[in-house]
Amino acid sequence: MYIPDPSLLKDTLYDPRTEHDACGIGFVADVHGRKSNTIMRQALTVLMNLRHRGASGNEPNTGDGAGILLQIPHAFFQEQFFQQRHARDRYSNPTPGQYGVGMLFMPPDPYQRRALEARFEEIVGVEGQRVLGWRTVPVDGKSLGATAASRQPVVRQVFIGRSARLDDDLAFERKLYVIRRRAEKALRYGDLPGNDWFYAASLSCRTIVYKGMLTAPQLEEFYPDLADPAMETALAVVHSRFSTNTFPTWDRAQPFRYMCHNGEINTLRGNINWMRAREPLL
Repeated sequence: MYIPDPSLLKDTLYDPRTEHDACGIGFVADVHGRKSNTIMRQALTVLMNLRHRGASGNEPNTGDGAGILLQIPHAFFQEQFFQQRHARDRYSNPTPGQYGVGMLFMPPDPYQRRALEARFEEIVGVEGQRVLGWRTVPVDGKSLGATAASRQPVVRQVFIGRSARLDDDLAFERKLYVIRRRAEKALRYGDLPGNDWFYAASLSCRTIVYKGMLTAPQLEEFYPDLADPAMETALAVVHSRFSTNTFPTWDRAQPFRYMCHNGEINTLRGNINWMRAREPLL
C-alpha cells in the first residue's frame, strides 16, 4: 500500500507509522433513531469505498467476504411477505417487535433443505414460539467466481412469531438466541444430510445480516432486496473482509450477528519489520 512521505503530513493528525492493513469496517447511524432508506444507501456507499480493504484470491470475482447489518426492515417485510400471507393466515401479520427474522444459509438440495427446515420448526415449537413462514431470499449470482459459486447456499428467511408469554423485546431476543444455539447444535453439528451447509447469519427481532463470500461491489447485486426503497434502518454496519489466517467461506463473511472486526492486531510497519527479522532464515 502507498504510505505518504511523513514530511508532507507533519501538520496533520495522520501518522503512517500507525497505519493498519486489514479489513474495512464502516458504521452509519441516525442519532435520533429515525429509520430511512438513506441510512442504508449511505452504508452501502461506505462499503463501496472500502473495497480496497477487501480481498480476493486468484479469481477477482471471488471475494473474501462482504456484508451489511441493519435493523429489521418492517415496511419491506410487510410488503414482500406478510401482506401476501395475510389472506391465508390472520395470525401472520405481526407488528414490529412481535416477530423475529432468521437469515439462514441452507443446502441447494431441496430434500435436504426441507428436512433441516422441519427440524428447525420443531425446535421453535419446543421453545414455545411459532414459525409464521419461510421466504426464499432472491439472489443474483451471475457475478460470482467459480469458487464462491461452488459453495453458494440457498438463502432462506424464517419468520418466528413471539409468544404472548414473553412480555418484552429483550425476553424474546433471548429466546431467539436459545433457538439459534439449539438449531446450530441439532442442524449444523447434527447428522442430517446437508448439515454442513446450514448457518444462521442472524436470528433476531432487532437486526438482520445480509452477507456472503462476495466482494463489496457484489453485495447489492447479489441481494436485490438491498435495492428496494422499503429497506429502512436507523443504523447500519458494513464489512469488507481481508482474510488473514483463515480461508474465506460464506459463513466467515461479516458482519457477524452482533459485531464485526478487522482481525488485524499489527500495524503494516510491524508486519514488514517481522518479515525483515525473518529474512536471514529464508
